[in-house]
Amino acid sequence: MTGTEQADVERALRDSAEDHRLSREERGSLEELLERVVESAEDVAFVRNRAFDIARDGDLAQSGHTLLRWLEDVMKALPFVQAQGATRGAASEAHFSPGEACRERIRALLDAARKTADICVFTITDDRISERIAAAHQRGVAVRIITDNDKSEDEGSDARRLERGGVPLRVDRSEHHMHHKYAVFDRSVLVTGSYNWTRSAALYNRENIVVTHEPRLVETFSRDFDALWGSLGRWSSS
Repeated sequence: MTGTEQADVERALRDSAEDHRLSREERGSLEELLERVVESAEDVAFVRNRAFDIARDGDLAQSGHTLLRWLEDVMKALPFVQAQGATRGAASEAHFSPGEACRERIRALLDAARKTADICVFTITDDRISERIAAAHQRGVAVRIITDNDKSEDEGSDARRLERGGVPLRVDRSEHHMHHKYAVFDRSVLVTGSYNWTRSAALYNRENIVVTHEPRLVETFSRDFDALWGSLGRWSSS
């Protein structure tokens, strides 16, 4: 981020903080600006640090905690930048488990989704991912889930709970397993790999994910999802 771009970010943050709130229009403008100028983790850190500095300068103790709400709203805008803007410089990225890297990247992508989230995974049992799926659905993202029938009925599976919460779900009931582990967000970013969306995958297993914006791969996986979704229509519990 250049000095001029940093000044633009500072100005946008200070302007939005004047009334101690981040309106929908201000958040949209801020995200557009950050997507344009943020190119690295250091840039994300700059935005975060300046937001905290502005909140401190505004005297949180005297603002009736309204500045704290503004700061929280700015922090909520950052996952979009981290998932979309900060990865522009690389066509793909890889993460590995055990550890938090895979799970946190998936959670960030769910937080960043704006329009669609097509999820095709063998099993979902990690509540920390499921809660982000539910949150995406609740804020209006068109979420669709495909999973395997054997795993959807397992104790601890979150698939049926998400369906009861209104998330469209289709289940492969064939004699063979639907063993995919991928998701496509906003038809622009793909995450795929061996990583099951489970707690044990994060805690114990040696797994991986690849995140890519490569258009041909995104398009290919999107076509696969649409075809599979259509073929399983008759199995929808709805």
